[in-house]
Amino acid sequence: MPRLLERRRRPAKAAPEPRRRPLRSRVSRLRATHSYRSVLILVFATFLFASLAGDEPWTVSVLLLLEAATLAVALWTSGIARSDSRSLHAILTASVVIAIAILFTSPAAFEGAVGIVTGLLIVGTVTAIAIGVVDQEEVNAQSITGAVCIYLLFGILFMFLYSSVAVIGSGDFFAQGTDGTRALRLYFSYVTLATLGYGDYTPASEIGHTLAILEALLGQLYLVTVLALLVSRLQARHRN
Repeated sequence: MPRLLERRRRPAKAAPEPRRRPLRSRVSRLRATHSYRSVLILVFATFLFASLAGDEPWTVSVLLLLEAATLAVALWTSGIARSDSRSLHAILTASVVIAIAILFTSPAAFEGAVGIVTGLLIVGTVTAIAIGVVDQEEVNAQSITGAVCIYLLFGILFMFLYSSVAVIGSGDFFAQGTDGTRALRLYFSYVTLATLGYGDYTPASEIGHTLAILEALLGQLYLVTVLALLVSRLQARHRN
């Protein structure tokens, strides 16, 4: 009997601590979710700057900083990371260092590599927005805004890919005998994304053809599936 009581008095073993997950839980992300209007404003700012600014080395630095800021705001907006997150600070710090380095050393190969890095930042931004939109589990103004941001970012992403091919490649990017300016490549990107197919500029290399086909397919499939589905569900929700 005393042994039985002694066993009962023994303290229970402490439960093992849960493993820390790299991403915040869905509940935490939903509680921290903010409006995607700030992301949309930054995307428009990037579009306008790429359209109106020239091709000087300092413009590459500005675009890199704009994309880093867009990624940081997208992570915060989607609730994936807080404003005081070390990862956000690391991304911004690394972007500032690279942007400053571009001002002092700007060979063609380095600019092409920076274009690829900027494209990776856009991919991260698209991923963060997609996670935030899926977390909503309903169609609302916020999910629609996030979906529009993703579509616009596709055009900017392929602009950087075309620019990298134009800078790193040996021949002219366009069959018309020119690499084109950044503004021209942005124009070609959105014309391809929207599948307008004006034909005034066409890529010359095989990798250019491949990228153009991928962008056209991505833009068309995204419009007829994701955006169309979200808009139709939003209209049905208002009717009900």
